[in-house]
Amino acid sequence: MAGDPLDLDDLNDVDGLRRTVALGCRILAATDTTKPLLGHISVRLDDGRVLVRCRGPREAGLLFTEAADIRVVGLDDSGEVGDGYRLPNEYPIHAEILRARPEVRAVVHAHPRQAVLADLAGVELRPVLGAFDIPAFLLADRGIPVYPHRGLVRTAVSGRALADTLGQAPATLLRGHGVVTAGADVAEAVAHVLALDELAGVSLRLAGLGARPDVIPADDRADLPDLGAGFNVQALWRHHVRRLELQGLADLG
Repeated sequence: MAGDPLDLDDLNDVDGLRRTVALGCRILAATDTTKPLLGHISVRLDDGRVLVRCRGPREAGLLFTEAADIRVVGLDDSGEVGDGYRLPNEYPIHAEILRARPEVRAVVHAHPRQAVLADLAGVELRPVLGAFDIPAFLLADRGIPVYPHRGLVRTAVSGRALADTLGQAPATLLRGHGVVTAGADVAEAVAHVLALDELAGVSLRLAGLGARPDVIPADDRADLPDLGAGFNVQALWRHHVRRLELQGLADLG
């Protein structure tokens, strides 16, 4: 596989970034954290341009995303983007979050079933997980906002409302819909989706058992440090890329 899927710092390497976004889409599908045909990832190129996963004439779902499906578009673009490709209907999710958060490089919109079920069931995503999954604990401890509108986010107005709900958080739930995460790069935004899905799955299971454990006590929190992007993000990304390779799913066309 050409290129390093973790080299997200070179904004001139558009082809490398295309591969990274395509791999991120395949990881979401392979981990069952989105519906087969639903979800998309974007990464900022500069103040006015974005790479985003679009729908093309050979659309076959996120698991089969190709590098060619990742198109360079403007923040204000809509509809057709050339070669028979169209922007996602919910491109305003990406455009408005990237406008509102200049420090954010990447945005993911996915449809993880467990997160949607937990929110609809009224299961609170509380900071009860400890060293089992520190990134999930950190998400819960910070608090995960909920965007209450259950329809598509198709307009700049609804995109701005979603961006306002997200605020400075790394992730938000979209009620009856899915999740949106933001990160310094694609790998981080994808890692947030995976951690949120794990948190939601454990929370659902606890609720089903009739259990409501205490939140992590103050004495334990000092032993739950953020282990850093090298472990929580980059090593996790490499793991999932290797899994795609073993499954014969890393050829991006």
